[in-house]
Amino acid sequence: MVDFANIIAGFQTLIGVDTIIALIAGTAGGMIIGALPGFSAAMGVSLLIPITYGMSPVAALSMLVAMYTSAIYGGSITAILCHTPGTPASAATAIDGFQLTKQGRGMEAMGVATFSSALGGIVSAIAMLLIAPALGALSLKFSVLEYFLLSVFGLTVIASLAGDSVVKGLFSGILGLILGCVGLDAITGFPRMTLGVIQLEDGINFVPALIGLFSISQVMSLAWDVHHGKKGSVIEDEENLKNSRALPPWKEMKTLFPTITRCSVVGTIVGIVPAAGAGISSWICYSMGKKFSKHPEKFGHGSLEGVASCETGNNAATGGALIPLITLGLPGSSVAAILLGGMMIHGLTPGAAMFTKYADTTYAIMLGFLIANILMGIIGLFAARYIARVSSVPMGYLGPVITALCVIGTYAIRNNMFDVGVMVVFGLFGFILKRCGFAAPPMILGMVLSGICENNWRRAVILANAKGGMLSYFLSRPISIVLTLLIGISLFSPIIMSYVDRKSKENVTK
Repeated sequence: MVDFANIIAGFQTLIGVDTIIALIAGTAGGMIIGALPGFSAAMGVSLLIPITYGMSPVAALSMLVAMYTSAIYGGSITAILCHTPGTPASAATAIDGFQLTKQGRGMEAMGVATFSSALGGIVSAIAMLLIAPALGALSLKFSVLEYFLLSVFGLTVIASLAGDSVVKGLFSGILGLILGCVGLDAITGFPRMTLGVIQLEDGINFVPALIGLFSISQVMSLAWDVHHGKKGSVIEDEENLKNSRALPPWKEMKTLFPTITRCSVVGTIVGIVPAAGAGISSWICYSMGKKFSKHPEKFGHGSLEGVASCETGNNAATGGALIPLITLGLPGSSVAAILLGGMMIHGLTPGAAMFTKYADTTYAIMLGFLIANILMGIIGLFAARYIARVSSVPMGYLGPVITALCVIGTYAIRNNMFDVGVMVVFGLFGFILKRCGFAAPPMILGMVLSGICENNWRRAVILANAKGGMLSYFLSRPISIVLTLLIGISLFSPIIMSYVDRKSKENVTK
């Protein structure tokens, strides 16, 4: 049931000058980051976390989710106008988007992408407001054993974040779990793996590690590519940017609504699945759009329906991914894993408390996500043609600026140069991992969930000893049995989603 009282309270919490500025900045910043080929939503969110340190939780998390959804949309700008997908989630958009640009209809395609992305995000935000409270109420029945199993459930997502190699992804995840154990033992107070360094007794600070792994390593990778002569194939058509209309005629526009509606629902559902994400959602929706289209022959040759289907799907998946994240602490994508860290930094632990003790804050964040999608639609319609020009900024200028922002942001957290050193070490580490084919998101997920997993397991063992042993305690908890079954299913979900993704791409090429 919709809790209108909490929605109104959340809206009142959201309305404030700092939050509005944060939403606008997060939305505009996300569109720019997304439009930069080689950069991603994960990098944008990680770069933003230290900036949010001094903000209220509502302003900070609203800014982060605005960055998340608008960065996914921003990737479509250069995908359509320059044939260079800004993010992996925009790869399907480039197929029909750039064909339309070559036909002189680039800005019409951009208008459809903006409209579809905004509507997909709005539908997923409404779904979040309807579904999340029910899941939150269920989590009230959780004990430490269920929270331990939930953290294990979260760790099973590692396989979906592993990139091309599950084995390498598991290695990164295990490494993250080990690094998460650095510091004083929470129960005995004994230092673990600190190497005698006093600063490590508090554990490895999550934010410098995050910035290093995602931002510094990405700058290093781009610098490496530039050094070896690789450059982006940016193609701009100035005449298209100047003369095209912002949206197609109403006669064409109204034919897109069934596709947008269908893909909004499907994209939200795909986003909820832990092993999926915006990239897979866009391909599934593109494939589905072609199947249901009255003109499938236009797909691949400049179809507005093709642009609408994949752009609706990838942005609807962002809201879907936030539902299990807020209610159960299950990140459905690499960006969601970083957002989980951002929530914990601001004192918010996913679960039942999000809908009881912190209900005002939670509803404000969800409403902030809704407003961010509306802002994204408005800003996108007016500014997309100008934002596309950021793709032509040379890496020689962009790299030093981003590095400087990383150093300043990291130092500002605690005014501590040790944190800057941690950032540099993790940046170098992330770069080496990337060159060797290892993915960074599983390591971050391991670091975030390490403490939750260990502490809840140790408490569960103490409780189980008082109740006659772990097996009898486990069998007396029906939710634990269900979670164990879900863990088993989740372990196979990457294989299933990989099959669905491959079939979707095969259908597109037919």
